[in-house]
Amino acid sequence: MVTPETKAEMKRVLADIQSGRFVRDWMVECAAGQPAFKAARRRDAEHPIEEVGARLRAMMPWIAKNKLVDQEKN
Repeated sequence: MVTPETKAEMKRVLADIQSGRFVRDWMVECAAGQPAFKAARRRDAEHPIEEVGARLRAMMPWIAKNKLVDQEKN
């Protein structure tokens, strides 16, 4: 459900993209070794849904055959 708060946030993000702020912030993040990005990835990987997802994917062997992302590299 899209709330007024969601719309406001989407407009803020769009303004950041259009102004160039997003790319400037991303370039600074990359130059620093992506500490915030990597921390977010670690937090996401530790979320309980990832454990459940791993168990579910293990029950579907055909998924591994058509892997789109090699998690060893990415």
